[in-house]
Amino acid sequence: MKLEELIRQRKTDKDILLMTHIVLGYPSFETNREVIREMVENGVDCIEMQIPFSEPMADGPVILKANQDSLARGTTIENCLNFGAEMCSTHDISFLYMTYYNIVYKYGEQRFLDQAVKAGIQGLILPDLPPEEGADLCKKAKQKGIAPIMIYSPTSTNERMEELADYGAGFVYCTARKGVTGSHSKLDSDFKSYLERCRRATSLPLAVGFGIQNRNDIEVLIGAADMGVVGSQTIKLVDQHGSEAVGPFIKELFGNT
Repeated sequence: MKLEELIRQRKTDKDILLMTHIVLGYPSFETNREVIREMVENGVDCIEMQIPFSEPMADGPVILKANQDSLARGTTIENCLNFGAEMCSTHDISFLYMTYYNIVYKYGEQRFLDQAVKAGIQGLILPDLPPEEGADLCKKAKQKGIAPIMIYSPTSTNERMEELADYGAGFVYCTARKGVTGSHSKLDSDFKSYLERCRRATSLPLAVGFGIQNRNDIEVLIGAADMGVVGSQTIKLVDQHGSEAVGPFIKELFGNT
């Protein structure tokens, strides 16, 4: 799978990779362009582009508000798919779509995957779709070269982790804690034991998100995971200081000042 290969290639030159998250159409597509440029120029390895949905159940208040505001401004699936194609053709990193299954279902699974392939999207995250119910979608995505990303949580049993790994590709998204995105996670000894369980359950690279907010958090992941995921923190940063604040923040996460 292309996404896994690219992650492993980039990992040979870095202690840890970084994936960031944006909500498409929030606060505008023009700002999305500026933020993505800042992210790419400062070394981000993957970007997770969220197609907004009215009830994003895995997301905390910051990303929830971004979803709702984007939809209120009239963002459509077609807007998002066209923007995704533009970004894939503009920047030489891996782009993924993240959304909720109702979006894909209403648009049409085959049609959605065809558009994602045409755009150059390399992965798909659907946090509310149990793989047993989405097995056919996972299979179709893999056949088209799009990695269906599975999600581990601290409550996942060892057996469940192994089952999920069989459905997925690209990497496994390990949530740093129970609950939704946004709040700072406690990266303690229990967390490290959890990541060790994740590592034993799959040969895929591990990405860790939910509450990753600063360089100290990233340093904890070095040697235990392959990629950190930062979402709510960059959205808050843009809200408060504008897109020009993103570049320095990314540099700081990588330990560069």
